[in-house]
Order: sequence, then C-alpha cells, then structure tokens
Amino acid sequence: QVQLVESGGGLVQPGGSLRLSCAASGNIFSIYVMGWYRQAPGKQRELVAAITSSSVTNYQDSVKGRFTVSRDNANHTVYLQMNSLKPEDTAVYYCNADGVNYSDYDGVSKRALDVWGQGTLVTVSS
Repeated sequence: QVQLVESGGGLVQPGGSLRLSCAASGNIFSIYVMGWYRQAPGKQRELVAAITSSSVTNYQDSVKGRFTVSRDNANHTVYLQMNSLKPEDTAVYYCNADGVNYSDYDGVSKRALDVWGQGTLVTVSS
C-alpha cells in the first residue's frame, strides 16, 4: 500500500510564509508526478503546483512567484514553500501522487494512480 502524509499547515498572518511537506510511504520504486491541490470552503479542489520526477513544474497562475514546489526523489517527498501568503490562500491543502510504482506485501510490482493525502489546513488571517 502507498500512503501520503502531509505536515506543515497552520495559522499565519497575511504576508507570512509556511512550508508544507508530504512524504510517501510504502515500498516505492518511483513516483512520476507529485503535487499539491487545495480546497477552500464552498469551492472545488484545484491544482496549486505539481512537479514531475524530472523536475518539470506547473503552477496555478495565482501562486506563481509566491509558491515553490520541490521534491526529494530519493525519499519520495514533495514540498511546497508558500511565501507572501494572502487570505485567499486559506484552504485545506492536499498532497497528490500519480504514477506510483511500488511493491505490495506479496512482492508483486504495481502502479498506483491518483493517491491522496489526508489534507492539512492552512489559514491566512490577521
């Protein structure tokens, strides 16, 4: 089984910074894309930023220049550095992994698509 565990959310004032982390656990060989989505109250879940195993990145326009996504392939971890936070960044942030190659308890190689973490709340407020 593959699991994603996020950390780093919390309350921050406008203009402040936070760093989110997401670690994938399991007998993982590789992960193609890791990324961050967010969902604000009453809104749909949306992509914030994503990064491939070869470090190609993609950002939502509203976070360009403020957020930076990075990853540690060896440890199957993805980070989201969030600077100049605004109240409209308030949301539950979810980690996502797509194209996860791993070995299950039976030793058989498998591929998981669209794995989600449990979410971490980011609140930007004075």
